[in-house]
Amino acid sequence: MRALVLLGLVGFAAQLVDGSLGMAYGVTSTTLLLAIGTNPAAASATVHLAEIGTTLASGVSHWRFDNIDWKVVAKIGIPGAVGAFAGATFLSSLSTDVAAPVMSLILLTLGIYILIRFTAFGLPKGNLGKPLRKRFLGPLGLVAGFVDATGGGGWGPVGTPAILASGRLAPRKVIGSIDASEFLVAIAASVGFFVGIGSENIDFSWVAVLLLGGVIAAPIAAWLVRHIPPRILGSAVGGVIILTNVRTLLRSDWIDAPGNVQTIAYITIAVIWAGAIAISVRAYRRAKAEESVEAVEAELRARRGEEETTSAS
Repeated sequence: MRALVLLGLVGFAAQLVDGSLGMAYGVTSTTLLLAIGTNPAAASATVHLAEIGTTLASGVSHWRFDNIDWKVVAKIGIPGAVGAFAGATFLSSLSTDVAAPVMSLILLTLGIYILIRFTAFGLPKGNLGKPLRKRFLGPLGLVAGFVDATGGGGWGPVGTPAILASGRLAPRKVIGSIDASEFLVAIAASVGFFVGIGSENIDFSWVAVLLLGGVIAAPIAAWLVRHIPPRILGSAVGGVIILTNVRTLLRSDWIDAPGNVQTIAYITIAVIWAGAIAISVRAYRRAKAEESVEAVEAELRARRGEEETTSAS
């Protein structure tokens, strides 16, 4: 019972972050399932089955808050489903000893990318409003779907930063579109796992609890995406992904690091993580201050124009 309550809270927290940032539900949930000894393929299958419900709830919530570009959903979601099915059948063919470290390495790489991307560069806006082309979204969806199934998460960490980096879509639209299209990815991956490993290794009570926590969090996350700065959230989530998967790798048979080495690694990551969040907070405040100055200057220019018009008349 205690494990189920914990899983429900994890599902809630993971969806809260995923719906606000467009990533991390699968990463967080899969990491926990691996930590308690679940088979990697079964862990990813469990998470993707739960995601069928959470992504549907998240998509509806984002739709109601007008956070979705349906053209993007179609262009990236279908290739993503193809990639997810291929990734699920590939992971199902690997042994547990090989699959767990491989999955953690994929997730760790994604976490490092997210932390650097959001902390150092923020969200580019120079191309905002320009259309996203199918030749960009198609391959992106294919790769992101494959990584998502093999890593137990990755659709958001691969897709969201890539589209944000293009600067062609408002952040809330990127997050809403990625969350909505993930519904197709979750279905395709689940079918792939059923083909590869069947259903005997999947605990459907875990699926139900993860789903329940995510569904409760979905509408809250859709509201939060309008109010929490994505740059700060990105740095925070990147650190979570790095810390949890470094922990998995250090305890794996590949490394099996001594306790003191693990402690030093965790402290180092925590210091870097705290510094990254501080940088993002400072950058966000600086940007808001510059926007305020620009708004005041624009208002002063408008008043001068009105006064000159009045004087001339």
